[in-house]
Formats: sequence, C-alpha cells, structure tokens
Amino acid sequence: MSGWNSRSSMLAQLTRWVEYGWLRSLDLALARFLAEELPNMSAPDLLLVALVSHQLGRGHVSLNLEMALDNPQRTLSIPPEEEIGTIVHDNTPAHILHQWTASEWQNHLDSCGEWLGNAALNSPLNTPLMRTGMHLYLTRYWRYEQQITLAIQQRLQSPGHIYASREHVRTLLNTLFPTSETGTDWQKVSCALALRCPFTIITGGPGTGKTTTVVRLLALLQSLALSETQYRPLRIRLATPTGKAAARLKESILIQINLLPNIIINNCDVREYIPNQVVTLHRLLGAQSDSRAFRYNARCPLPLDVLVVDEASMVDLEMMASLMQALPDSAVLILIGDKDQLASVEAGSILGDLCQRAETGHYTADTIRWIESMSGESIAPDFQDNQGYLLDQAIVMLKVSYRFTATSGIGQLAQTVNQGAAQALTSLWKQGYSDLTHYSIQSLDDPQLMTLLLGPANATSPQGLSGYLRLLEIPANNTPATLDEWALHILKVHGQFQLLCVLRQGPFGVEGLNVLIEKILTERGWIQTNGPWYVGRPVLVTRNDPGLGLMNGDIGITLPYPNPGNSTLTLRVAFRANDGETIRWILPARLPHVETVFALTVHKSQGSEFNHVALLLPPTPTTVLDRALLYTGITRAKSHFSLITITNKSIIESACQQIQMRSGGLSRIGKLTTPAWPAEPDT
Repeated sequence: MSGWNSRSSMLAQLTRWVEYGWLRSLDLALARFLAEELPNMSAPDLLLVALVSHQLGRGHVSLNLEMALDNPQRTLSIPPEEEIGTIVHDNTPAHILHQWTASEWQNHLDSCGEWLGNAALNSPLNTPLMRTGMHLYLTRYWRYEQQITLAIQQRLQSPGHIYASREHVRTLLNTLFPTSETGTDWQKVSCALALRCPFTIITGGPGTGKTTTVVRLLALLQSLALSETQYRPLRIRLATPTGKAAARLKESILIQINLLPNIIINNCDVREYIPNQVVTLHRLLGAQSDSRAFRYNARCPLPLDVLVVDEASMVDLEMMASLMQALPDSAVLILIGDKDQLASVEAGSILGDLCQRAETGHYTADTIRWIESMSGESIAPDFQDNQGYLLDQAIVMLKVSYRFTATSGIGQLAQTVNQGAAQALTSLWKQGYSDLTHYSIQSLDDPQLMTLLLGPANATSPQGLSGYLRLLEIPANNTPATLDEWALHILKVHGQFQLLCVLRQGPFGVEGLNVLIEKILTERGWIQTNGPWYVGRPVLVTRNDPGLGLMNGDIGITLPYPNPGNSTLTLRVAFRANDGETIRWILPARLPHVETVFALTVHKSQGSEFNHVALLLPPTPTTVLDRALLYTGITRAKSHFSLITITNKSIIESACQQIQMRSGGLSRIGKLTTPAWPAEPDT
C-alpha cells in the first residue's frame, strides 16, 4: 500500500496536508516528535497520532475512528473530494484511511502497545495515547475525562445537605416562589432537586430564568444553613469562564437579590449572605503566570461550601478537570447554562454531553416523590422514567422563556433553528417581526452593510457602532471619577451592538472585516488611525494576563487620557474592573495580546448579550456553520437581531440542518442507575 510502509513518506504526506491547511503545524510536530522518541512506531501509527491531535484542535476530545472511516470528510472536516482536485485526490486522509477495513484497523490497534494504552485492560497512563474501543485520546485528555467522570459520579452517589424538615423546606420554597406558573414550576423543582445531592445542573434557553433560579436556590441553601442551631453561613462562590460573562452575571445577581422576599433567620437577613461578586474560573482557581498549574488543586482545595458556575457550556475539559480536583469533597457544585449553545472553544462539550436527555426529564418514581414532597409541584407522566439514569435525577431544564414570548421574532427564530425546521424559516421571515431584519447583499461593498453597522440617527432604531463613536470626546472635567464614569458609559453603549461572524480568516471573517470596517470608519471621519492604536479602537484580550487583571475575552475601548502634571493626552485602554463599576486604565504598550473587535466571532461572543446583534454569514457553507453556532449567535440578541447573507439567502436553512457532535465519553456518566441517597427527606 502506497505510503504505508515508510515513516518518512507518511511524515512527508502529513507535511503536505499542513500546507493544504487540512492539519495544523502542531499536529505534524507531535507526529514528528513521537517518530523520533519511539522508533518502532509505524506509518499508520503516525497517521493516527496526527489525526487525534487534529481532532483535539477542532474541539473533539477523541478521534472516533469508526466515524472517521464511515464519513471521513465530515468527521475530520476535510474538504469534499470534488473541491480538492485530481492532484491530491488519491492522497487525502479519507483515501489513506480506507486502504484498511475497520476490522483491520481494530486488529492493528490491538497490536499497538508502546505508544497506545488500552483503557479496557487498565493500561498504565504512561503511553502518549489511550484508547477505549475505537476512540483514541491523547492520554492527558483521557485522564481529564476520567477525573471529571469520577468526581461527578461520587457527587451523584452522595447525600445532599438537608438542614431541616420537609415542611420547613416547603415553606421556604413557597416564600421564594409565591406565584405559581401554569403547569409545573421548573424553577421551584430545580431548587428542590438541588437539595438531594451535591451536584446539580440547571439548563435552559435565554430568558428562562436561570439567574433568578440560582439566586433563589442560594437563598434557600443559606436559609437552611442559618436555621441550624449552631448555624454558620455557607461560603458561596460564583464563577464564569470569561470576564464578560462574570460582569453580566453580577449585574443580573444584583437585580435578583433586590427582588428576593424578606427572609429573616436567627436575626439574619438572608439577602446579606448571598454573594454578588463573580470571578472567572481562572481567578477562582488562582491562575499562575506562565504555568498550567493553579494555586488551588487536590492538595490545596478551594475554601468554599457551594460553587455556582454560570455559562457552563463554555467550560472546556481541562478547566473542568482542574475545577473538580480543587473542589472539597463536601462542596456543592451547581452548573448553569444553555445546553444548546456552542461548546467551549477548547476541547470538550461538557454541558451538552451531560444534558443529552434533559428535555424529557427521565425522573424515577423516587425522584418524583422527592420533588412533590419538598416543593408541592407535580411532574407530568411525559417526564417520568423508572429506568432513568442517576445523572438524569440531578438535571432540570427550565422550559418557560420570560424574555422571548410568542410575539418575539428572536425567540421564534431561535426555536426554529434549534429544532432544525429549515422549511419554517422562510415563512418566519415573512411574518414581519419588529425585532428581526434580514439583509441580503451582493458583496461587502454594499452600502446597506455600513448603514447597518453604523446605525441610524433615529434613537428608536436598532443601535450600531455610531452609538459609542459619538461619545469619544474627553469630558472637560478630567477628574479620575469623571473619567471612570465617562469610560464606563462608553463601554456600556459599545456593548449594545455587536457584529458577529462565523469565520476568523478571510474577507468574511473577523480579520478581514475588522480591517474593512476600520478603513471605512477612517474614510468617513469617525476615527483617525495614525497607527495601530487610535481613539475609539475596541480591543479583545486574547490571552489571560493575571498581572494586569485581564482575562481572555475581556473587551476594552481605547480612549484619550490626561497625563499627570500637564495638559497633554495619551492613549489608554479602558476595561471594566472586577467589580464591574470602576475602570482599569491600561497603557497600550502593556497589551501585546489583543485584537481589534469591530467584528467578533460567535464563539468569542458566548457569555455576552447585546441589545442589537448583526450576524454575517459567509456566502458558502463551512464546517463550523451549524445549528449550534446559529442558535448561539441569534440568542446573543436581547432586543433586535439582524441577519446578513451574501448572495446566498438559503444558507441559514442549510446551516440549521447541520449538527456537529463532538467526540468524547462524558455522556457515558449517565449510565449509573443505583442511588445511594434516600428517596425522600427525613421529617
């Protein structure tokens, strides 16, 4: 078989694939490194190593070799053969993989030992790769997955913290949820279920009240803790994957705390014991410069009793493994997020894997008795399943949207896309929803595009970039407090509008669009670009910098700032500080890892919300443009959503039918069925 007997020819083939853009240089580097370290590795072995690394770069924890053999183009995101050309047609990954049958590959894997461990045989974790069946992992990521699996299983089989009788719990829940919804109050159910074991997932779409639920759940937990004879308030921490998500959660938490009913326990106002400070997971764990290690770990656990992680869909496998290692055994972990959003940028799709069965409940009779006993809520037969997994009993999906009603075009569009109902999209656009606009343009030179991005002068119309660009003149009163207030207002106005796109590179990606928008804004006099840094430049932090207190995903605006002691101005970049209410002014020279962000990828927008979102789709389908990406982009909009298509009006219909399932094994956690905790609380 051509290319199979020679390691050098295989490495040469991998090099060509890097040149074609099919593999990363990192994938090739790993194959070359192992070829040098392990001389007995064969050409097929090096191919598999490169493909495992390639899949990891695309967010897959493992290479599903069976799927790769069945549909290599889709599994590996290699261009279809008709797009490749005859020169390289016979040397694609698909062609080379298919030189062996699935059974021959199975036999080959069974014979590998030096570089490939076998989980079924409890192989020691000293091989660079690990396998389970036809799934191949880098061993480090196999270890992460096992750590998470074990930690969740242990929590699922541990009893919850019941501080009082069911009557007391029910009274508190009725106080926290004084009005009953039509049908089951799933917010109330989630609070009751969270008392049963120290691991809970609350998932739901935008506007379903996830933050409301969490604040009431924390009020319930603190009320029960303060009711104890020897009471001690719970140490509660709130965390998110990004700084932007942290700032948004803090704003929501403050609003919801003020809406809580007045509950006094042992002369303590429960509201005073609900935290409103939110940190990123990196800050929570104590990120250290130039190191993957964290201050808090298995040997030095986090000092907390309850941890709430919001936007959990954005948490990657490595971060979740680090978090699980740092949690005390007695701590309660509550994950919050939208299971249908895009998975993390890095490898893993933790929330999506864990919540595969969330919509249909699968609650056992014991769980239903618990819910009814603690909350008084009844569960419809559709959500009952006596064969339900143990994991199912710890997950609640909120089903009522308070933001998007039947008259909301954004809500209807998000639901239609999420259901993959491509045929319904055409009629939906024709219904004239006031919060939806579709721009069909022929090229990026179309004047409609810039008119949309700048936004009209009419204050009642959807906001655009001109909203914050009008505010860039420094105030006459240059006191630090005034400057902070000015910058904070600019950041808030800037956050009302965002152009989102699918790609990073090319004219329709963020790199090309940011250059184009910068050029047009300069020509129209909105900005003056005398160099890479200029007044009004919005920037996105692309790497964590604990020294500056900045995290990947933080957004800042470049503004003029008075020099101390004289009347001259210099440029500084204004970022919201951790409290969300003051400004951190950073010199541009201290920001080597930022990029201009007139346009933002949908991936980078996760954890954020904007009043007006404009989503620009490329003219041709790509492997990353799928249902989850569309849904995530649409649901970043609170008040208005604009869709921009270029020469291809039907691309949204084809995209909503594409589903990308990340390869990994966390979904197997759910197979546990025997609980170790009681079916009903003690009275």
